[in-house]
Amino acid sequence: MPGADKTVLITGARAPVALHLARLLHGAGRRVILADTPARPIAAQSKACARYHRLPPPRFEPGAYAEAVEALVRAESVELVIPTCEEVFYLALAWHERPMRAQLFAPGIEQLAEVHNKHAFVRLAERLGLAAPETTLLNSCDDLEAIRRRSRDLVFKPVWSRFASHVLLRPTPDFLDAIAPSAAMPWVAQRFIDGDEISAYAVARAGKLKALALYRSLYRAGKGAGIFFERVEDRAPRELVERIVAGTAWTGQISFDLMREASGRVLPLECNPRAVSGLHSFRDPARFADAVLGDGPQVAPDVTAPQTVRLAMWIYGLPAALRSGGLARFRKAMREGQELLDWPGDPAPVKAQWPALAEIAGVAWRQGISLQAASTRDIEWNGPNG
Repeated sequence: MPGADKTVLITGARAPVALHLARLLHGAGRRVILADTPARPIAAQSKACARYHRLPPPRFEPGAYAEAVEALVRAESVELVIPTCEEVFYLALAWHERPMRAQLFAPGIEQLAEVHNKHAFVRLAERLGLAAPETTLLNSCDDLEAIRRRSRDLVFKPVWSRFASHVLLRPTPDFLDAIAPSAAMPWVAQRFIDGDEISAYAVARAGKLKALALYRSLYRAGKGAGIFFERVEDRAPRELVERIVAGTAWTGQISFDLMREASGRVLPLECNPRAVSGLHSFRDPARFADAVLGDGPQVAPDVTAPQTVRLAMWIYGLPAALRSGGLARFRKAMREGQELLDWPGDPAPVKAQWPALAEIAGVAWRQGISLQAASTRDIEWNGPNG
């Protein structure tokens, strides 16, 4: 792993987690460059960013993307590449297909695909001796018909998806007419679990847990990513995460959606092999970098107050509060939540939200899709056939 003054490339610069990771590593003495497809990502405006490079869209131009990354690694003398979003799959494919001078802080494509696949991940958890909700793979309409009568006890979601997109939560049987699973675009039907949802963000090296943050999201962007969240302390999900990263000898970032039942049992629902909002719980650059990139001890979160993205709360949280009659709760959250984009001496990214949002809104308008879908349209990875 690179030491102080060595160059680290962070990809997925559009994401707040990329900005936060850049600040942590820059604060620990690394030279940080960032790369992504958008013209004006928020992280590019940070003092932590030595240079920003635009790349071709990996989903639509994977070959050009791989060539651009390879050239960037050479030109900037990059020693370590850290993905933050779903571009991790395209980077893993590039590393598999060609020699690179830098180390990729992520597993190989086969392991990434296994945990990203919502059916394969549950089978993996079971092989590791973990309890998991009953999850059925749907490869055809016949598979769907076989469980149609049980639909009110199930959650339906595409095998390859993110941000809870297209999820059908305990639908009536007639709602299933809207989906058509196939071998190329499979779905899963997962037993609905009633309980307390917990999210986990972890970093591991060779199966050893180096950082872990547990949290719950009180407000979300639609049904997906959390935009206001609070820290959780819970031994059971920690042990579950430790068993998965140890059992897979995981190296890189990895995140989980978990459910704690009333009995106290914690079940894994799905996995994302990338960064999520729990990364914002770490604010000590030296301790984080020493643990994750060096030989330091496992690092615990530094932040205790709830955290939020205020702009996202106005866009998503306020309408949800108005619909549910929870305006007082919304006001309280806005008073108590710590803006996660704030960082001492680095105010530019907060202002950069507006041009970054305008760029995403332009994509949404041109493509006729939601803001959330537009934010990841060019980096999504939907399996080997996607």
